[in-house]
Amino acid sequence: MINNEEFQDEIGNNHIGSSATNPVRKDAFDVSDDEKIERIKKDVENMLLTLGMDMTDDSLKGTPNRVAKMFVKEIFGGLNPSKKPSASTFENSYKYGEMLVEKNITVYSTCEHHLLPIIGRAHVAYISNGRVIGLSKINRIVEFYAKRPQVQERLTMQIVQELQNALGTEDVACIIDAKHLCVNSRGIKDIESSTVTSEFGGKFKNEQTRRELLEYIKLETKF
Repeated sequence: MINNEEFQDEIGNNHIGSSATNPVRKDAFDVSDDEKIERIKKDVENMLLTLGMDMTDDSLKGTPNRVAKMFVKEIFGGLNPSKKPSASTFENSYKYGEMLVEKNITVYSTCEHHLLPIIGRAHVAYISNGRVIGLSKINRIVEFYAKRPQVQERLTMQIVQELQNALGTEDVACIIDAKHLCVNSRGIKDIESSTVTSEFGGKFKNEQTRRELLEYIKLETKF
């Protein structure tokens, strides 16, 4: 009979996500960033001490503080709703009616099961329903949802849902191709494999429209 610890390991190793939204407590932001850094700093120091590291060594003295600041201010900064980028849109005054594709957007995220990096590329597309969004806003939306403990399937869905809400259209798609270091550097240690996820809304559910998107993604960008 499988015990609870083995069950939790099984979930993590199979990259099962529990929800389409990140599992964040309601009181998550009752504590300031500075207080979070102080708490995490102590936890990191205790973890390193438990592993047997000499925390008086000059190389390690600043590590707990660096890690704590990195967690709160950088790689998990997307958990804080106050850091959500504005998704202001504009009237499609030039009446562009074909799909717009922003491809090869860099994705840096963190697997919520092992807290190891997810590194890859996102390709995002939409068809205007009368509104357009600045190109850099698409990149910032990807970055915001990536900067939190994640599973790739959830990240893909969140990007699409955010753009659908901003643009007022279902016609949004996202494809992510990424390497998971929890697969590449531990466990099976398969350094070649990557994971591809997709979310297609509205017209992108049509096979011909999907095929057109995939052809755009294949185009080589030369400068």
